[in-house]
Amino acid sequence: MQETAIDKDWWRGAVIYQIYPRSYQDSNGDGIGDLKGITSRLPYIASLGADAIWISPFFTSPMDDFGYDVSDYCDVDPMFGSLGDFDELVKVAHDLNVKVMIDLVLSHTSNQHEWFKQSRSSRDGEKSDWYVWADAKPDGSPPNNWISIFGGAAWEWDSHRRQYYMHNFLASQPDLNFHNMDVQDALLDATRFWLDRGVDGFRLDTINFYVHSQSLKDNPPLPPERRKFNTAPAANPYGYQSHVYDKSQPENLAFLKRFRSLLDEYPAAAAVGEVGDEERGLEIVADYTSGGDKVHMCYGFDFLGETVPSPAFVHQVFGDLIKASPDSWPCWAFSNHDVPRYASRWPVSPDLQDAANRVRIALLLSMRGSVCLYQGEELGLEEADVAYEDLQDPYGIRFWPDFKGRDGCRTPMVWDESNENAGFSSGKPWLPVAEPHKAKAVSILDKDDGSLLHHYQRLLAFRKAHPSLVKGDLHFVKTDGDVLSFVRQLGDDHVFCAFNLVGEDRDMPFDSINVAPIDGHGFASTIEDGKLKLPAYGAFFGVME
Repeated sequence: MQETAIDKDWWRGAVIYQIYPRSYQDSNGDGIGDLKGITSRLPYIASLGADAIWISPFFTSPMDDFGYDVSDYCDVDPMFGSLGDFDELVKVAHDLNVKVMIDLVLSHTSNQHEWFKQSRSSRDGEKSDWYVWADAKPDGSPPNNWISIFGGAAWEWDSHRRQYYMHNFLASQPDLNFHNMDVQDALLDATRFWLDRGVDGFRLDTINFYVHSQSLKDNPPLPPERRKFNTAPAANPYGYQSHVYDKSQPENLAFLKRFRSLLDEYPAAAAVGEVGDEERGLEIVADYTSGGDKVHMCYGFDFLGETVPSPAFVHQVFGDLIKASPDSWPCWAFSNHDVPRYASRWPVSPDLQDAANRVRIALLLSMRGSVCLYQGEELGLEEADVAYEDLQDPYGIRFWPDFKGRDGCRTPMVWDESNENAGFSSGKPWLPVAEPHKAKAVSILDKDDGSLLHHYQRLLAFRKAHPSLVKGDLHFVKTDGDVLSFVRQLGDDHVFCAFNLVGEDRDMPFDSINVAPIDGHGFASTIEDGKLKLPAYGAFFGVME
């Protein structure tokens, strides 16, 4: 019997469906989603047309940051199940031809990790240098001016060592010292543990935060006109600094090469990195994905911020990426577990919201690169309004009400409108199910062939049917005004794509373009009198002859 050839390039153009496990499906009634719950919903994900899933952290953790504070890299937290449950999830996913990627949080651990307990116990112990420690200034203040993304100084005083330790996030999330090769080795061992269990790849959290400058120099101020607030909200002064010393250091490239070398020992393992850097995001994406010896792809915050994708903005983002590294393969996302859902972040009038959702996902699935979809966006879920007394996110609790945190995009998935908790759990959910979401439950939308859910299914199938949309090059045609158009090309296959990104009808001159319309994507546009007529938030696809 002939074995099926392994596609080492499966990640290029893949559609990756992100699962936030606490909120996807609860199987045991404790109000928290788990691995068995995810396994039960894998047929739904396969029917959507996703190529892979990315599961946010499910490792052992005190849950100060809901799993992004790891206390054991090589085990499953009991609230999510067991290693056996994970093995079953991988088996079922692979039977459905769905790849499994998991979230690796390598830049920091929980302060409950045994490594940190040993590190803080002594200044000269075996793991004393596994984290970033520094003496206080003569006046007792922190070593420098570095700021935590979660607010305040990025340094916490430890009364036992009588030193400060660095934390880019919560004080209970100390940063690992990547200048220590033993730390790198331990993290690579943890990576191998999951590769040996059958995972197909990794999403690397905060990939540019791994390495700090050993000089511990102060970050310089950032002029007000250059401040951006995608990585951290405006309520947090994090964006007031130019982060030239606390992250995005050149030594990170050497570790990423070691990481890639490990992945290359396996048949087709791949990795996508999250880059959080306001000033040099696309430059870093290019650095980390160039040369074929680091990570396979990265995504930044370019389309995760407040800026609505306009033709000019999309062109600028791609232009900056190509300028930095024309051969880099990007990965794009409009929503994830850290930012408000794009249906709310880019608001339109209620009567046009569905149309705007449809053209935006069409655009996302047509751009050159791989794609991350966040659970529930296929239902058109908007940001949930979570009352202060129901908040769980420490980020939102600290900055309320100017920044309400990330709970609004993390509320439970809605499966069945007839169930009190929308089919998510038989117990009280860890976050309330948003009442407006129930009208968009899977059980409702699945019955309506014209729903946004089926629109997603059609577009994912349409993408797979046209290889140039998956792995082809991109050549812009029109990038001014309200209509964006480009050509995706793979060999002799050329697909022309046009998107009206505003809520009014628009025309586009079409005399010089020889294009035959393609069906199967769910949009209705016409060519009349030498013009392409696009309705409000409409799209057009055609084969260039």
